[in-house]
Amino acid sequence: MAIAATRPSRASAPRKSESPRPRLRVNAKYVYGVGAVVAVLVLWQIVAALRIKPAIILPGPTDVIAAFRQLFASATIWTDLATSGKELLYGLALATLVGLPLGLLIGWYRKLSYAASPLINFLYATPRIALTPLLIIWLGIGMTSKIAIVFLMAIFPIMINTASGVQNLDPAVLRVARCFGAGDLAIFRTIALPGSVPFIISGLRLAVGQALIGVFVAELSGATNGVGMLMNNAGQQFQTSVVFAGLFIFALTGVVLTGLLRAVEQRFAAWRPKL
Repeated sequence: MAIAATRPSRASAPRKSESPRPRLRVNAKYVYGVGAVVAVLVLWQIVAALRIKPAIILPGPTDVIAAFRQLFASATIWTDLATSGKELLYGLALATLVGLPLGLLIGWYRKLSYAASPLINFLYATPRIALTPLLIIWLGIGMTSKIAIVFLMAIFPIMINTASGVQNLDPAVLRVARCFGAGDLAIFRTIALPGSVPFIISGLRLAVGQALIGVFVAELSGATNGVGMLMNNAGQQFQTSVVFAGLFIFALTGVVLTGLLRAVEQRFAAWRPKL
């Protein structure tokens, strides 16, 4: 009986390994975000080009870019940026140095929280901007009063969020730590403080926006230099494009600082306590 010679089928033939083509992955969040910003700018430019309102009232993005070029061609803008930057950073740093320990203590000690809550609620509900004239009278028209205003605007988000982070720790984790003989200092250092880090950074993000408002309002009330003062002078002279340029300086500063804090918050996201 003859046996037919079998040929290897094409399906079983070994194929050359094909290297997968790298695919360019684009984050949809950034695509939609950039698309929305571009759409708003294009619509703004179209409305400004139609001159429904004169350029002195509604300048377009090209007018604002020209104002930026004019501002940064002069030497005074660097003095204004340095002044506003110092007021912002000094006020935020002071608010962090004071608000962070106070928030930790208020969140950790219940009796201290009971004693401090009425005062905190009163000051937080009070529009701190209304204290600007008093601070200028007490501290003068210089940088000290501006830093004090920024400090008052920024300290409450930091303090309240930090206290909330300590108070929202998982009670089961605390009980386990105490069962293993951990004292208050060890629990505070190894559980309470790391578990509060995401809340602390969230408070800092909120404090950035409040601090920028404080810088702007403080410089409107009386200053010799600063971006807020620049915007105030430009508004009195009907230089609307310069006002928009100053507004974008404040906005870009807030976006950069918030982005940095958001990156730090994502790094410590695993530390968030599970309720």
